[in-house]
Amino acid sequence: MSVPPSNPYGSPTAASSAEGYSQGMTRAMKLKRVDPLSCGKMLGALYVFIGLIMSVFMIVFTMIGVAGGGGNNLMAGLAGGVIGAIFVPVFYGILGFIGGLIMALLYNLCASVIGGIEMQFED
Repeated sequence: MSVPPSNPYGSPTAASSAEGYSQGMTRAMKLKRVDPLSCGKMLGALYVFIGLIMSVFMIVFTMIGVAGGGGNNLMAGLAGGVIGAIFVPVFYGILGFIGGLIMALLYNLCASVIGGIEMQFED
């Protein structure tokens, strides 16, 4: 089985040879490595969206708390809710990015010992 030049990992791909493969059959492939930076960017972006959803709930609960708490701390409560709603998505995004980097590095370490995750694809 020849390795195509576009494959940077040096392992044969299932699509590199049509011999023994017919339409409708499943083929197994292994995920041997994950790029830590791309994983970090993707998880960072996903966690920003989770943070945006959480900030909506934070604003609603802040409004309920301010409405029930009286007039003395009205502006402080609203300012805290708005600052928190801005801070939460940024904080989640940064933690998601760092977590994605760490998880990709750990996955690559484990995959080098165990062999990766086997996935099956169907054509």
